[in-house]
This record gives sequence, structure tokens and C-alpha cells, in this order.
Amino acid sequence: MKVNGTAYRTIWLAQDGWTVEIIDQTRLPHDFAVVRLTNLEEAAHAIRAMLVRGAPLIGATAAYGVALALRADASDAALDRACEVLNATRPTAVNLRWALERMRRHLHALPVAERVAAAYAEAGAVADEDVAICRAIGEHGAALIREAAKRKAPGEPVHVLTHCNAGWLATVDWGTALAPIYVAFEEGIPLHVWVDETRPRNQGASLTAWELNRHGVPHTVIVDNVGGHLMQHGQVDLCIVGTDRTTASGDVCNKIGTYLKALAAHDNGVPFYVALPSPTIDWRLDDGVKEIPIEERHGAEVTDLTGITKDGRIETIRVTPEGSDVANFAFDVTPARLVTALITERGVCPASREGLLGLFPEQRAVA
Repeated sequence: MKVNGTAYRTIWLAQDGWTVEIIDQTRLPHDFAVVRLTNLEEAAHAIRAMLVRGAPLIGATAAYGVALALRADASDAALDRACEVLNATRPTAVNLRWALERMRRHLHALPVAERVAAAYAEAGAVADEDVAICRAIGEHGAALIREAAKRKAPGEPVHVLTHCNAGWLATVDWGTALAPIYVAFEEGIPLHVWVDETRPRNQGASLTAWELNRHGVPHTVIVDNVGGHLMQHGQVDLCIVGTDRTTASGDVCNKIGTYLKALAAHDNGVPFYVALPSPTIDWRLDDGVKEIPIEERHGAEVTDLTGITKDGRIETIRVTPEGSDVANFAFDVTPARLVTALITERGVCPASREGLLGLFPEQRAVA
């Protein structure tokens, strides 16, 4: 996608051919900054501190983190340690484990002397495949927006509600939930996006709004609790969200607050779609509420807000009283029964085991 007319991915190799560059998403929307990763510790920090975030991008960053680690030591022990360090950074997004298992499996089979070059090649393949997957999700999901447009008066936009950031900033390029919006927008379909602010980290207000604005997509930022009101009054045609982990039965784990949006959509007859690349499916799990680990993050994300002052300074303020306890659950699980359909790179399917296996029959032995 483009930033001020220049095409960017969220992660790429620097000109020296070995260091890895990323967009520091903690500094958006007020400062566009590129950070260079040079070793395992910096890659792990980028994931843990959320300089990069979004399940697909976390996976790609972990893959490049392995490559950086092997430059210092390409032994079996070093490879295993790198995977362990990176795997411990974020517990919920399954793409992290998927990417590390892929790297470990591929590299263990090679002679030590060949591993560094192979690691960079495999990490590049992970990134390139993610771009292709997300583009395909966009094509399949845009068909749903086209169908919604047919039910609208001529020139009236399709109103899409989304939650958190599942755009190109959460992937290597294109995005998941926003990919159908970008494809439909490029086709000239009139549309408008309701952007949930997505407390506590405000990834909707800071990231989704930023990338939609840079791409020229009409949008309006709303507080998280407005979605149900809009649905009651017929101002939402469909919801599209992303996911950090989806079970084999179609339960969806996404940013906290997604479950409430799904409940409101169900109550008002609004289609609720989830866009996901296949590496986000955890074929080993069945019951998302019971089995998916929910990350609990530092309370400062709830108590503090960072923004830009009228005179251009970026400041952090506290919004809660000193002494109040804070709980910060980062994700929730939306049961499959509340999901209208899943949008994958292979097509759209019911949120069910048979629906997923219809698109991914090779997983029957696992699921």
C-alpha cells in the first residue's frame, strides 16, 4: 500500500541485504518512523513491545528474527533458542508459532553452513506468501461488498464497520479485514468505513484511520460503544473484522470488544464476517473460549493515553485515578454461531469445521 505516494510493506530487507526494517507502529499516527532490526533481541522486542502487531506481521517478523539470530550462531542449539525466545513474546497469535515451526523444520534439515542464506530466503517466502494470501482475501471479500452495493440506492455507499486494525499495517501488505475494502474501493464501489477506536491501545483510531486516510478511503472514527447504536438504526450494512487465532470449529479470537460487536450484529441482523489467512487457523483447537490463551497486557495501556498537543508535542497523560486496580485483557473469543462467514484466501465459507475443511481438505487428518 502507499504512504504519501510511496509504496511500502510493513517489513522488508534493508539495502545492505541482511538487516530488517519495519514501520514503528507505536509512533503512528503522529510520526512515521522506520526502525532497523539487527539481531534476535531487537526482533523479539519489536514483537513484544508492539512495534509490529497483527498476527500475520508477527509471524513474518519472527521468521526474519530467526534469520538475524542465525547470523551470530547457526547451530542447532542456537536455532532452538531463537525459536523459544521469539515464541515467548506474544501468546495469542497462532501465526507466531506457525512461522517458527516452519522455520525450525526447514532449517534443521540443512547443513549449518547453509542455514543463514536459507533462513533469509524462507523468511522472504513467508512475507511474499502473506501478501498473496491477503490479496486473495481481498478479492473474495470484495464480492460481499459488491452484493451489498446492489441492495443500495444508486450512489449510496456501503457502510462497513470494522474493529481494531486488520489492515496492511497488521500484515505484510493489503491486510485481512481491510483488504476487501481496498479492493472494492479500487473498483470504484461507493463505500464508507465506521472505524472503532478500539480501546485500550486505540489501534482503530490511530492505525486503521491513518491507513484509510492515506489511501483516500472515506471513513469515520467512532467510540467503541457506538457500533450497536449504528446497527439499530440501519447504518451498518456489514461488519468485517480480523482474527489472531481461529479454531478448527470456527470460533474466532480477536481484539477485545469483537465479541460485543458480534452480539450487536446478531441482534440486528447485520452480517458479521471474519477475514483470516489460513496460517491463523489453529487446527489443534476446538473450543475457543476454553482453549485459546488470552493475553493480559500492562495496565498502563488502560490508564494512560498518548496523543499530540495543539502545539505539536507528543505527550502521555493518565486518565484514571491513582490507586485504582486495572485489568487489561487484550483479546476475546467470538463463538462460531455469531459469525456469518469466514473470508479466506481460498474463498468464503461457513464458520464451522466442515466449512473450513471444505476449503482446506488437506487438514482433515489434523482437525
